[in-house]
Amino acid sequence: MSATNISVVIPLFNEAESLSELGNWIDKIMQANGLSYEVIMVDDGSSDGSWDVIEHLVKSNPSIRGIKFRRNYGKSAALHCGFHAARGEVVITMDADLQDSPEEIPGLYEMITREKYDLVSGWKKKRYDNTFTKNIPSKLFNWTARRFSGIKLHDFNCGLKAYRNDVVKAIEVYGEMHRYIPIIVSKAGFRRIGEKIVQHRKRKYGTTKFGFERFINGYLDLLSISFISRFGKRPMHLFGTLGTLMFILGLIMAAIVGINKLMAVSQNLLARPVTQSPYFYIALTAMILGTQLFLTGFLGELVSRTSSGRNDYYIEREI
Repeated sequence: MSATNISVVIPLFNEAESLSELGNWIDKIMQANGLSYEVIMVDDGSSDGSWDVIEHLVKSNPSIRGIKFRRNYGKSAALHCGFHAARGEVVITMDADLQDSPEEIPGLYEMITREKYDLVSGWKKKRYDNTFTKNIPSKLFNWTARRFSGIKLHDFNCGLKAYRNDVVKAIEVYGEMHRYIPIIVSKAGFRRIGEKIVQHRKRKYGTTKFGFERFINGYLDLLSISFISRFGKRPMHLFGTLGTLMFILGLIMAAIVGINKLMAVSQNLLARPVTQSPYFYIALTAMILGTQLFLTGFLGELVSRTSSGRNDYYIEREI
């Protein structure tokens, strides 16, 4: 078992004002509960001096570590690197804006270690966000994710989550897939997913870094996860099947057009040229599309078998 009880992974972008308060708050909670810990702050290309604050915190607290990206890659990239660096028995993620309370950490830790959950996701049942721009779209988003995945969580995108260490080492988070980590975890074979009602606090400093476009991107990412989880390692099963069916359909239509022409000629009936029939061009198009889909599956199969499956993020500094 790891000598460190908890790794707290904090992705951040331009949150310099809140980092010192957050670091001190986490340390206070850990000391009060007798938990050994490390805090991994991943600076996702901040431009407001966040890294200077992290450097100061690292010097004053040996339990804090820092990772700095050369530019902004997004929250998923920051989580991916934080997961890779985490050494704790339990890994807890939280946002850096002080809207997630560190006081929830001991309860999340207990659910992982004693109740044997693979993942525990926070549920901000009472929120302090704007109702129209945050709450209503969020409810619609979570309803769709529940229906699509079958995972009964109220808040898929809550930044406050807890994991067993081997869970975060087994998954890959990229693009903007952090919204669907519970689905990724479930697809990886970790089925014990729980939920805990957590406190949501009003933002104390700065403004939110996410706009309305995240909901559009979220639905596109949901489709991507569904495709990758089912066909990522076997694209030929999808494209090859569709291509074969499309080609056979076109071949049957072409055969019908040709047979009708031959029957008319054999009976000395006046028949228009095959190229004047719209069904000929539909059949030809279907056969071409079928061939292209089949080749797409074949090329996808080659790529999936030769790809290393890694995402490289350009880390400028790590302390």
